Amino acid sequence: MKTMIKGAIAGAMLFGASAAQADDDVTLQLKWVTQAQFAGYYVALDKGFYEEEGLNVTIKPGGPDIAPAQVIAGGGADVVLDWMPSALASREKGLDLVNIAQPYKSSGMMLTCRKDAGIATPADFPDKTLGVWFFGNEYPFLSWMSKLGLKTDGSEGGVTVLKQGFNVDPLLQKQAACVSTMTYNEYWQVIDAGLTPEDLVVFKYEDEGVSTLEDGMYVLGSNLEDPAFKDKMVRFVRASMKGWKYAEKNTDEAADIVLENDASGAQTEKHQRRMMSEVAKLTAGSNGALDVADYERTVQSLLTAGSDPIITKVPEGAYTLEISDEALK
Repeated sequence: MKTMIKGAIAGAMLFGASAAQADDDVTLQLKWVTQAQFAGYYVALDKGFYEEEGLNVTIKPGGPDIAPAQVIAGGGADVVLDWMPSALASREKGLDLVNIAQPYKSSGMMLTCRKDAGIATPADFPDKTLGVWFFGNEYPFLSWMSKLGLKTDGSEGGVTVLKQGFNVDPLLQKQAACVSTMTYNEYWQVIDAGLTPEDLVVFKYEDEGVSTLEDGMYVLGSNLEDPAFKDKMVRFVRASMKGWKYAEKNTDEAADIVLENDASGAQTEKHQRRMMSEVAKLTAGSNGALDVADYERTVQSLLTAGSDPIITKVPEGAYTLEISDEALK
């Protein structure tokens, strides 16, 4: 009997020790489908960087019907990736989203135009149809048009906005003179469809002074009141940035890791390797910490985004440097 009791106690102690050593679960919700835009996280998972930090990370792909803000509000994720315009809009509506890290330093957003539509410079935009993404992605465009003094209601001397799907068909079919593209994705869809760089003129939002921050890491502010959650996020940011820096230096390998995690099988090696090379240019300037000057520039851009700005006041508490500062020690 004593032997059985001792065995039970030993077993309980062993179970307790195992439970104490179990990895902490973290669920990450992506802004879009599995692709090299998110390579750093897949690399961190594949290379064991999360495991080294005692984390069991689940990466959930996004899509056209998935809003990261809604997912985290419903308890479906611990961390979401979102563009700052969308995150700040959600915050102003009452969802306490807080930026804890910013892997992307530069914006990949562009307006890609056909030269044969009579576009050479922004001075040629009046009375043209321009394809624009919505769902929070339209605000940099509206800010730019406001800066140029162009109305977006289709009136004479202004521009007509075509609500663009997540493809480049309006440009290919000449329904629009320009469409929204990312340097790492849709631009290359235009090229693969048969148009050449010489057929096009591109305007990078970065160059036009209206770029906004993209693909930041966001959590709920209430969760940051929990020391255990904060510690988990420090480890998550540290491992994620290790994944991003590895991906920047090993772009082909990173793209291949993304492909291995693409359950849809929709991606191709050519496209993902090209995408990763372009994405590396956007993350190269960041160590993961949010640059406050970049944040303030984004906020000002949103406050002046036409007659219906995405935010109406300067946000308070929309970011914290505490997590990234600790992760980067």
